[in-house]
Amino acid sequence: MTEDILINVTPQETRIAIVSEGATQELHIERSQTRGLAGNVYLGRVVRVLPGMQSAFVDIGLERAAFLHIDDILEAHQTETPSGKPVPIERMLTDGQSVMVRVIKDPLGTKGARLSTQISIAGRLLVYLPQEKHIGISQRIQDEKERELLKTRVQQFLSEDEKGGFIIRTMAEDASDQDLETDAVFLKKLWRSLKDKAYTTAAPALLYQDLTLSERILRDFVHENTSRILVDSHDEFAKLQEFARIYTPDILDRISCYEGDRPLFDLYSVEEEIQLALSRRVNLKSGGYLIIDQTEAMTTIDVNTGGFVNGRTFDDTIFKTNLEAAHAIARQLRLRNLGGIIILDFIDMVNSEHKNAVMEELKKTMANDRMKVSISDFSALGLVEMTRKRTRESLAHILCEPCPVCHGQGQVKTPQTICYEIMRDIMREAKQFSPREFRILASQIVIDLFLEEESQHLTALGDLIGKPISLQVESAYMQNQYDVILM
Repeated sequence: MTEDILINVTPQETRIAIVSEGATQELHIERSQTRGLAGNVYLGRVVRVLPGMQSAFVDIGLERAAFLHIDDILEAHQTETPSGKPVPIERMLTDGQSVMVRVIKDPLGTKGARLSTQISIAGRLLVYLPQEKHIGISQRIQDEKERELLKTRVQQFLSEDEKGGFIIRTMAEDASDQDLETDAVFLKKLWRSLKDKAYTTAAPALLYQDLTLSERILRDFVHENTSRILVDSHDEFAKLQEFARIYTPDILDRISCYEGDRPLFDLYSVEEEIQLALSRRVNLKSGGYLIIDQTEAMTTIDVNTGGFVNGRTFDDTIFKTNLEAAHAIARQLRLRNLGGIIILDFIDMVNSEHKNAVMEELKKTMANDRMKVSISDFSALGLVEMTRKRTRESLAHILCEPCPVCHGQGQVKTPQTICYEIMRDIMREAKQFSPREFRILASQIVIDLFLEEESQHLTALGDLIGKPISLQVESAYMQNQYDVILM
């Protein structure tokens, strides 16, 4: 099954679609404003050493000088004075000295970035530690045998005279030896190019910036079944060619610059897929449909037959709908990047063979997922529970925010409900105060209801409290917003 990778680049964001079998399978989005500095490596220049605070200010080319504390200087932990105490910072750094540093905390408010001299370069599976001969492992990998096995497998990528080491990331748990070696070789190449740049550059200078989304896609997602990589930006095309020439030369001939007049994402219907991926309902070709609800705790997917009746029996119709739904669910999970706990509510099936077939189809379609997936069999209630590893924000969380009207609930009070709330408020205020008049400020639809269906109730309320009640439309108000003004 071949894949095309489409890269759409604008100054404000990069969007990448992975297309297979004529449909978008995955979407990745990175916005320039959300790219922080953490992880970047700079050649900095010490501008001021503060012995009293055991810290220093370092110019790394930003608006404000960055902050380096003695605790974040690697050499301070490796050397001691004859008395056994750490070497003070004034004996390690001097004003004007060049020093290689990594940003460990982005600038915040009036504070500059926080720095460390401990350099680390993150890959997909490993983190390279060029200054420490050490192999660590993510605490999330809890099985002791698995931890020891991974350490042994990674150890082979370090020669005896190697000064560096690795931290094994959670993603490496199911990786092959080839994947681990590819990541290790890539990170070592990156470190060599970073060192070479440091020798030929004057401080302050940026030596290494965490890979862009496009570069990470080339490193992590391109495989033997990737037929082509289309980029719609000449500048990005040149950058990716240079990147591939150094780090992934075997894919260089598959990178092309898209020159068409029609937008790249329009040509492959990706824009349409993005809109559909933000919708709660997903239609199936058969006439059935999925309802996808994403919450903080979990995601639920409900399968419905809709108007599909193409089967010899009703059981046959249900079976075919569930089979099609299994494929659609696998694709939607990748497309929307839904992770965590996922509950699938297939249409109830009586036939146990049909249940087994649907479960096998689901497992087969999910086998192509890049994320770690765990699927349980049908429960006593007929539900399928599964988990999908969460490594980044879902598509909806990147592109959307909670509705300011319903605050993410997905529903608002009816105009009639708002009318009755307003009348209760007026009744409550009339018992405490005695204004000349009550004025209702509300949306057009609520005011219209007071003038029509609820006019008798509003008139009766005015007679009861013995005060006039006037109405005023506020075009800026949402349906559930209102004010009662005491005149």
